[in-house]
Amino acid sequence: MTHAITKGTHHIGLTVSKLEESAAFFTSLLGWKEVKRNNDYPAIFVSDGSVMVTLWKNKEKPPTPFDRSRHIGLHHVAFEVESEADLTKIHDKLMKNKMTIEFSPELIREGPAKHMICYEPSGIRVEFIWPGC
Repeated sequence: MTHAITKGTHHIGLTVSKLEESAAFFTSLLGWKEVKRNNDYPAIFVSDGSVMVTLWKNKEKPPTPFDRSRHIGLHHVAFEVESEADLTKIHDKLMKNKMTIEFSPELIREGPAKHMICYEPSGIRVEFIWPGC
């Protein structure tokens, strides 16, 4: 049996058009911590304690939005939540803050796992998943 040479995710790098708003999505809405900033690039690094997300400000004006059916690249990013209650809590916070929600928490196949997808302020699709165990 062969073993994978990698051991998980260190960080995910996302190019965003709304740097401060995208960072606030993670920090204010999800409770992540800002790890550091690089004002020269500019970039903001955020973490939930398990994974880090690097948010890089795009240079193109106006930004070209990603179209998941036409472009090669990130389709979505998915983050696991600890409980079904946490999934509902995220959904409620997103609704309260008028974030775009693609679909509300729903069963994955027959369940009990559930997930939902929303768009963060720069338009990146973000999935939250509770594995049901």
